[in-house]
Amino acid sequence: MTTRIAVLASGGGSNLQAILDYHHELGDRRHGEVVLVASNRASAPALNRARTNGTAAEVLSDPADGIGVRDLLSAYDVDLVVLAGYLKLVPREVVSRWSDRIVNVHPALLPSFGGSGMYGMRVHQAVLASGVRISGPTVHLVDEEYDRGRILAQWPVPVLRGDTPESLAARVLRAEHMLLPRVVESLALAMSRAADSSHAESGVATSDAHPAGSFHFTPHDAPAAASMDAFLGHSAISSC
Repeated sequence: MTTRIAVLASGGGSNLQAILDYHHELGDRRHGEVVLVASNRASAPALNRARTNGTAAEVLSDPADGIGVRDLLSAYDVDLVVLAGYLKLVPREVVSRWSDRIVNVHPALLPSFGGSGMYGMRVHQAVLASGVRISGPTVHLVDEEYDRGRILAQWPVPVLRGDTPESLAARVLRAEHMLLPRVVESLALAMSRAADSSHAESGVATSDAHPAGSFHFTPHDAPAAASMDAFLGHSAISSC
C-alpha cells in the first residue's frame, strides 16, 4: 500500500518541494505519495508548486474549522499529514483523527525556541540572542499545542561567528530539506508495512516507527544525506 500524504503549508513551500523532489528521486521505490496540498492562504506559492506537480491544491476557507479540515483530508483518503511551514494551530478534531500521524518541521532544536509565535526569523533571532552554538531542524509529532509533540528526529547545525538570522535560517533550511523528506518516507514505509500486515495494531506503527534521535552534523550535503539515510534505514528502503 502507498501511504497517502497531505501537506499543509502557509508560504513558499520549499519543504513541500523537497518532499516532491525526494519522491521523484526514489521513483517506484517510494512508499508515500503527496495527494493533497492545502493552505490557509490562497496566494501561497506552495499551491502553485502542487499544481505544477499535478497534485490537488486546496485553500482552507477557515483553518480553525476542525470539522471542515477533517472532512477535506478524509475526502482525499489521507493517511499522513505533514506540516511544512504551516503557521496555524491544527484543530483538535484533526489531531484526534490523525493521532500520531501528523508531523511538523520546526527550524530549531526543540524543546528550545518553540511554542506560540515562534516561527520564521523570530526563531533564528532568538537562537542568536541566546548565544547557543548549535541550532538545527526538528521533525516532531503534532498534538494540540504548538511544538509540544514527541520528537522524531533532529539535525544539529552550527551557529557560526558573525551569523545573521538570515544566514542561520538558510543553513537550517538546507538541513530541513534533507531531513523532512526522509522522515516522512520512513513513516510512510512503516504505515505501508502496518497496513499490509494482518497482525499490525492499528494506530501504533507510526508512533513507534522511529525513536527520537539526532544526527552528527557534516557541512556537505551528500555525506549529510547519506548519514540521514543510514540512521533512518533508507538503505533498506532502496532495496525493497
